[in-house]
Amino acid sequence: MNKPEKIFLHNTSLIASLAEDKPDKGNLRETFFLSQLVNAGNRVTYPKIADFKVNDHSLFEEGGRNKTKEQIAGEENAFRVIDDIKYGHGDKIPLWLFGFLY
Repeated sequence: MNKPEKIFLHNTSLIASLAEDKPDKGNLRETFFLSQLVNAGNRVTYPKIADFKVNDHSLFEEGGRNKTKEQIAGEENAFRVIDDIKYGHGDKIPLWLFGFLY
């Protein structure tokens, strides 16, 4: 058996309750994003070049306010989902907006 690259729990509350120390912020971001999209009926996969691919169409890279577009540079339909920002611009989408999909 191989160790899986990533494991996502159903929601961020489970992470907070099961973590021995402070939960990893990156995992919290990705779990929140994934849970919102899946709950809204989207097909989400794990591609090699970004964090998520949604409905075989759009690529999404998660991160904090200083996240660069290095991993998705040159890709069509690629967006950065950024935590700790209020407003989006260009390819940046605030993470909190995905909560409206629920």
